[in-house]
Amino acid sequence: MSGDNQIRFGLLTCTNIVRKLSRAINLSPNATISAIATTSSIEEAKSFTKSNNFPPNTKIHSSYESLLEDPDVDAVYFPIPTRLHLEWATRAARKGKHILLDKPVALTVSEFDQIVEACEVNGVQFMDGTQWMHNPRTYKIKEFVNDLESFGQIKSVHCCFSFAANDDFLKHDIRVKPGLDGLGALGDAGWYTIQAILLANDFKLPKTVTALPGCVLNDAGIVLSCGALFDWEEGISATIYCSFLANLTMEITAIGTKGTLRVHDFVIPYRETETAFTTSGRGCVSEHKVMTELPQEACMVIEFARLVGEIKNRGAKPDGFWLSISRKTQLIVDAVKESIDNNLEPVFLSGR
Repeated sequence: MSGDNQIRFGLLTCTNIVRKLSRAINLSPNATISAIATTSSIEEAKSFTKSNNFPPNTKIHSSYESLLEDPDVDAVYFPIPTRLHLEWATRAARKGKHILLDKPVALTVSEFDQIVEACEVNGVQFMDGTQWMHNPRTYKIKEFVNDLESFGQIKSVHCCFSFAANDDFLKHDIRVKPGLDGLGALGDAGWYTIQAILLANDFKLPKTVTALPGCVLNDAGIVLSCGALFDWEEGISATIYCSFLANLTMEITAIGTKGTLRVHDFVIPYRETETAFTTSGRGCVSEHKVMTELPQEACMVIEFARLVGEIKNRGAKPDGFWLSISRKTQLIVDAVKESIDNNLEPVFLSGR
């Protein structure tokens, strides 16, 4: 794709996650890096852009405000603390910048609704940065759980994402700080598990959400580990477990009336361009391999840039699918937190 048709990204901050995303943009034929904003020194930013193979003409802005004013930026990636999402995502939308926002998308669904309104009023595309949702394997997983012949009707889903964080993480990472990312493991690891159970249930919201016993909080009241139970109509249920305190586990098990699906590395595949999942049913167990030329984060960038390109070049309206999925995920995060705060009382989602 010619440079004139590539979607031009502005990146906020020079952090490790930006290294990964910048590589994904460089691998995406329909996207390019146009600018970066830094809160550190310009010299450090220059070194960062060079070491991560940014285009030589990348602009370096000394503030977020300056980047949002840049006419050569179409879309902005936000790897900033959740506490800052509402302010900066709404400001970007008002400037007509399309938004790729790290998860969790907000501290509460009411905050996110303000971001949604700003996106809709200003006609900008939104997507949250949940990369596994764009892996080609994920589409194959969805095909299987929607297959009435092989999988049948869904009955139960169990999903876990945990990793054993070190002492430095548990003391200093922004994900354990109430003034930065106040949702802890629930907003971080839990985000992935909640989107997995939603995907398995065709993105239908559960009827009730109940936190499970055993939730661990740090001294500031931030969730370090928790589980939750979800109930739908017709006897469908799901559980999640998310934790900063347990061995690395990235599992999905979905059970239907005719088949079962198992995935052992759904968040970050063990192999970047070769993924797998297992299905069983009618006495047979099958392993399915899914090959891809690009890592899942590049697949995410390509799809986001495609949607932005439809708006920019063809006058299309923003695709609301990703806004909808993010809102449902945030709504469930809120409900789990509410149940934790209220002695594990069930939370009813009807009408929310």
